[in-house]
Amino acid sequence: MNFTPDIQAFCCHYTSQQSCSENSGGLPEEGFPANITINRLTCSGKLQVSTLLKAFENGADGVYVVGCPLDTCHNVMGSQRAAKRVLAVKKALEELDVEPERAEMFHLERGLHPEFISVAKKMDEEIRTLGPSPFKGGAK
Repeated sequence: MNFTPDIQAFCCHYTSQQSCSENSGGLPEEGFPANITINRLTCSGKLQVSTLLKAFENGADGVYVVGCPLDTCHNVMGSQRAAKRVLAVKKALEELDVEPERAEMFHLERGLHPEFISVAKKMDEEIRTLGPSPFKGGAK
């Protein structure tokens, strides 16, 4: 099956700012999958469970959140709040008999790092393996 997943990345401003601004237009050249949409946030801790679930409802095959490292979050506990919310989404997916791996949380240092690209590739590979979201109707 030829499947290109729709993946939504919700990224803290501090972890995505340099990756996006220093490499504007160049992320795909670095290997960032073109099928991933970056949604920049002022803080990953502002992200609500409902927003992540809405992404699935709107057709996403997978979602992931990129926040600051737990012990160096710019907004003190934002990454911790985000991680708890991603965990809640994973549990909700499990209750719906959907793979919880469709939602992930990553903690990355600020700035332009290869890890920003590698987590995107990891998510793309994982979601391609899982296939289309069962919320797209008829899948699974």
